[in-house]
Amino acid sequence: MEIEHRPTRRQCLVTVAGLLALTGANSARSSLGEDASYPQRPITLLVPWPAGGSTDLSMRILALEAGKHLRQPLVIENRPGAGGTMAMPILQTAKPDGYTLAQLPLPVFRIGHTQKVLWDPIRDTTPIIQISGYTFGIVVPVNSPFLTVADMLNWAQAHPGELNVGSNGIGTTPHTAMEELLERQGITYVHIPYKGTAEQMVAVASGQLMVGVNSTGFAPYVESGRLRLLATFGEHRSKRWPYAPTMKELGLGVVAMSPYGIVGPRGLPAAVVRTLHDAFKSAMNEPNHLHEISKYDQELNYLAPDDYGRFMRATNASEKRAVERLGQAR
Repeated sequence: MEIEHRPTRRQCLVTVAGLLALTGANSARSSLGEDASYPQRPITLLVPWPAGGSTDLSMRILALEAGKHLRQPLVIENRPGAGGTMAMPILQTAKPDGYTLAQLPLPVFRIGHTQKVLWDPIRDTTPIIQISGYTFGIVVPVNSPFLTVADMLNWAQAHPGELNVGSNGIGTTPHTAMEELLERQGITYVHIPYKGTAEQMVAVASGQLMVGVNSTGFAPYVESGRLRLLATFGEHRSKRWPYAPTMKELGLGVVAMSPYGIVGPRGLPAAVVRTLHDAFKSAMNEPNHLHEISKYDQELNYLAPDDYGRFMRATNASEKRAVERLGQAR
C-alpha cells in the first residue's frame, strides 16, 4: 500500500512564492530584452571633429571614464568635416541597441535649415545627456597689426573683400557668429573653412590666416604667446581671459554659445538610455574630465534626457529663425 505524501501549507507557500519570483524575473528580462545585461561589447562614440582637437581630447577622457562605469570600452571614431555633422548619417542608420553613440554639436541644428540633408537632428536621435559647452573668440597672429576688434573692422572696411577669416567649417557657430558680425558692419570678407580647431590655429599662428574664429580650443596657442585673443562671444567675460572684452560689451550685439551632449539613434530603449546617462553623468564629474575641459574655459552644463530633448527642440527652432533672419535659409 502506497502512502500519499501531501505537501504542508508552509511548503505550498514557499513553492508559490518561488514561482512568482521566477515569473517576475523572467517577465523583467523579457520586457528589457538585451537591456538587462547591456552593454556586452565595446561601444562606438562618434566624434564629428578631427583627432587632436579640444573636443576630441575631452571626449576621449569622458569616454575612458564612462567605460569604467559601463565595464566596457567606448571607442572614439572621428568623423570630421561638413561643419561637425558627419556623425548624423551614421547615427541615422545605426541600430538602436546602444552600441553607436555620437557627440552632438550645435551645427547639426543649423545645417538642415541651410541645405538639404537626409537626416533630422530631432527625428533621428535619442537624447542621453548634455555635458558642457563652448565659448568662442576671435584670435589673430601675435604680430598682427590688429590689437582690437575695432582695428580689424576698420581695416576690413578700408579694404573690402581682403580680410580672410577662418572657422572650423561652413555653418558652424563660429562661422555664423562672424558672418553676423561682419554683415552688420557692411563688411565683405573671404571665409576659409577648416575641418577642426588644431588645423585652423596652426594656420593663424603661422600667418596663413589673418583672423581665426573658434572655440576656446585656441587656449594653448593664446597662452603660449602664439596668438592674440581680441574678444569673445560669450554673455560675460571669460574667467580665464578677463582682459578680453565680449562682443556684447563692445556694443556689437553678437552672443554665441554652443552647448553639446551625447545622443543615440532614434528608438533607443529607455533602460539603455538610463544606463548610459548614469555612466556619462558620473564620468563628466570625474577630476580628469573636469581638468581637461577647464583647459578650454569650459564648465559643466548638465541636462538629463528629457530636459536635453526639450533644449534640442528649442534650439532647432531658434536656429531656423536665425538662418531665416540672416537670409541663409534654403
